[in-house]
Amino acid sequence: MPLWKVYHPVGAFTGEDKKTLATRVTELYARIPIPKFYVVFIFEEMAQDSCFVGGEPHNKFVRFRIDQMARTTPGPVIREWWMRTLDEAIPPFVKERGYDWEITIGETPFNLWSLHGELPPPFESVAEKRWVKENKASPYTTTEKLPVNLVLAPGITDR
Repeated sequence: MPLWKVYHPVGAFTGEDKKTLATRVTELYARIPIPKFYVVFIFEEMAQDSCFVGGEPHNKFVRFRIDQMARTTPGPVIREWWMRTLDEAIPPFVKERGYDWEITIGETPFNLWSLHGELPPPFESVAEKRWVKENKASPYTTTEKLPVNLVLAPGITDR
């Protein structure tokens, strides 16, 4: 799951803005692919004079705090690519409206997360592919934890 908490001034986003931003970002994650239902957005309004930057009130500031559990971003190249991808999706909602903004991503270990009492299936597993298709969590078997493209042959040791 990526959990997006968006801290923003009161009235910064309409209901339609929130839906459009959440949909746009969900589509980015769906291309990875992860199930769309993993992506959660929470918009939190900040009252006037409730945000300070450098000790000064800043009423035109939006903070995007992202907790990623379903995937981690390995290495500096992929991390930079992902940050730039997100930075391209967000400007119409902040930059073009005169807001300053900040994005931070925290990565919770995959095995310290569950959905509806189910531990998420392994990446590229049969169960995960089913979750993507059905767009919901459901129980799965040990066999479904195996990769979709399982290769068992002599000499294959890297899987």
